[in-house]
Amino acid sequence: MVNVLTIDVEDYYMVSAFDDVVKIADWDQYSPRIEKYTQKLLDILEAHGTRGTFFVLGWVAEHYPHLVKEIASRGHEVGCHSNSHRMIYEMDAEEFARDTRRAKSIIEDVIGEEVWGYRAPSYSITRKSFWALEILADEGFRYDSSIFPIHHDRYGIPGFHRFPAVLDMGKGKRILEIPPSTYRIFGCNVPVAGGGYLRLYPLAATEYAIQRLNGSEGKPAVVYVHPWEIDPEQPKMRGRMVSRLRHYMNLEKTEPRLNALLNRFEFAPARDVFSELLSQLTTTKEVIECAYS
Repeated sequence: MVNVLTIDVEDYYMVSAFDDVVKIADWDQYSPRIEKYTQKLLDILEAHGTRGTFFVLGWVAEHYPHLVKEIASRGHEVGCHSNSHRMIYEMDAEEFARDTRRAKSIIEDVIGEEVWGYRAPSYSITRKSFWALEILADEGFRYDSSIFPIHHDRYGIPGFHRFPAVLDMGKGKRILEIPPSTYRIFGCNVPVAGGGYLRLYPLAATEYAIQRLNGSEGKPAVVYVHPWEIDPEQPKMRGRMVSRLRHYMNLEKTEPRLNALLNRFEFAPARDVFSELLSQLTTTKEVIECAYS
């Protein structure tokens, strides 16, 4: 079973956890570390012979085009992670369309090819921002990976499909939704997809969940990490206690745990792993009618 590895390319001060103390207009004032640790992730993946999907901010592509070109040149898929890392449900449809169009255009100009995939900042396509999927389809995206089927205070649609499915939104608009992985325990979806969850759970628990997803459920796992998560020496930001706890907890464990997963499981870009489902976007095969619009 080939799983999906995704990297959300953002720096330590760009994260939603600190958006109450860091303004986008001030990003240039912070000491960047994104080049060093994205390069480090690229080297880690190369050492394991692994390729993945890098969801890149338009802002990053604009300021570090050489970095994004290198991601593509090393054989990884480049996706879009919005332009400026704003939560979608804090924008209206016009703002979101403008942000998305700008990011996609910048990234495509840098890499010289079409971008197929989108991931919202902090998985912020929820019930109140579900309209964003129609805009993504309008803007030419083939798939989205923004809906976490869990309960969370900032994101998630509990009860949403746990596994990738082509959604039919009417008017001939379809998009493949690729949710980050969850594991069913006592009737609840538990996130096991990486990020803070990779740092929180024992490694054995993450490996067991991926093994069960691949085995008894017969599905690929969708795993994610960020460059700042392999940077335990990053500058400490001010912010709410819960945000600081989520961001800094067990940062030193990310790199060895990622290496362990790369040693044990096989990973590839989302576009490759779900190529068959993506082909259904342009065929007459049955698709799932969207029930959350």
